[in-house]
Amino acid sequence: MVSRKKKKDTGPMPAASAGLLRFFEEETEGVKIRPELLVVIAVSMIVVSVLAKIFFAG
Repeated sequence: MVSRKKKKDTGPMPAASAGLLRFFEEETEGVKIRPELLVVIAVSMIVVSVLAKIFFAG
């Protein structure tokens, strides 16, 4: 009997794509900070810096 399986016309995914996916799957050691919190801290430091320059620069 002949099996009626269709052959896939597409090849494997590019190596770069697989490399990026594997990069994000790896766990790293160190402090873990949410990106939203990091953006809030950076913006607040910019605002404090600008306000300090306005009020304390003579």
